[in-house]
Amino acid sequence: MKTPTAATAPAATLAPASHRQAFLLLRTAFTVAPVVFGLDKFTNLLTDWTMYLAPLVTDVVPLPAQTIMYVVGVVEIAAGLAVALTPRFGSLLVAAWLLGIIVNLVILGAFYDVALRDAGLLAGALALNRLASARGSLRRTAE
Repeated sequence: MKTPTAATAPAATLAPASHRQAFLLLRTAFTVAPVVFGLDKFTNLLTDWTMYLAPLVTDVVPLPAQTIMYVVGVVEIAAGLAVALTPRFGSLLVAAWLLGIIVNLVILGAFYDVALRDAGLLAGALALNRLASARGSLRRTAE
């Protein structure tokens, strides 16, 4: 069944605005959160981050757990900045990083609630990637 053009016109005019709002919301969240959590790896104000590190990691990487967390912090800050500057690439970096966190937590055998939350964040990062890719396509088409 075809819908009348008049009925679809308002939705068509709202779509670009809602897509832009979703893009900006996700871009902001995936810029701020990794930077804040990355910085906290150096201060441990929010939590003791080493408790989330699977012992297998310290077995494979011959560094103390806190030193590994410093490296994690630098990567998280870089990922957040990448989302701010190049959201299409940065969102994939954040998604890959979240997948690594999920795998680490599953190997740890604890904090499954955090792993599940991070799976939701992973979906959000991939959604940001799709929105960023669509924005890039629209810009190229307009030029």
